[in-house]
Amino acid sequence: MANLASTYRNQGRWEEAEHLDVQVMETRKMKLGVDHPSTLTSMANLASTYRNQGRWEEAEHLDVQVMEMSKTKLGVDHPHMLTSMANLASTYRNQSRWEEAEHLDVQVMEMSKTKLGVDHPHTLTSMANLSSTFWNQGRWEEAEHLDMQAMETRKTKLGVDHPHTLTSMANLASTYRNQGRWEEAEQLEMQVMETRKTKLGVDHPSTLTSMENLAFTWKSSGHNTRALKLLRDCLAKQKQILGPNHHHTLSNSETLLEWETEELGFTT
Repeated sequence: MANLASTYRNQGRWEEAEHLDVQVMETRKMKLGVDHPSTLTSMANLASTYRNQGRWEEAEHLDVQVMEMSKTKLGVDHPHMLTSMANLASTYRNQSRWEEAEHLDVQVMEMSKTKLGVDHPHTLTSMANLSSTFWNQGRWEEAEHLDMQAMETRKTKLGVDHPHTLTSMANLASTYRNQGRWEEAEQLEMQVMETRKTKLGVDHPSTLTSMENLAFTWKSSGHNTRALKLLRDCLAKQKQILGPNHHHTLSNSETLLEWETEELGFTT
């Protein structure tokens, strides 16, 4: 059931994932106990489903429980404990609680380096998470430094077209975009979008995110017609795949309206 829920999550089918996640969590609580590692995993999975729907308070409530129980049962530096800290940091990040996110991100990264090694996939993920926290605070140089490390190491360890490598490339492109380095951003975003189309599918949520990112780069660099067309295509797919009320769909609906209004020569 958990595996099927994970498949639904990776297709952006949040309601179906949530239905199974809740069943798995409640049954494991009864059969295995509230603080059993498998129960904690199911709580983390449900929190992830909430996070992907923008339900931050519900996600945070579960994330905190998982982290505290993991500390007690597994120890401060256990890999599962580090994952729970990273999940809570992600929830803080999505609520713009940067200091709390950074505090956890740094701990996770340093403990991962010590326990797992500098080039371990979990360590690289923790570097990317800290970079995201820096990025959201406008700390571009610190973000770029981590993004470059993560991207190059993932290319070597996982391959150029691995989903995690593509995420690193997208993160670095985003950092370039926010520094006005449009050509560098565009080059990476084109690679990410085309590779995700091939590897994950045209309608995959990650592919849609890469379309959205490239549209913003084109808009910022003055390629308005291309940006409008790409965002329209992206939004149509987001409505179909994620649903009309998903936070990404709603945000891009507002953005598209602004861009179309500008194109007509009006001000908003």
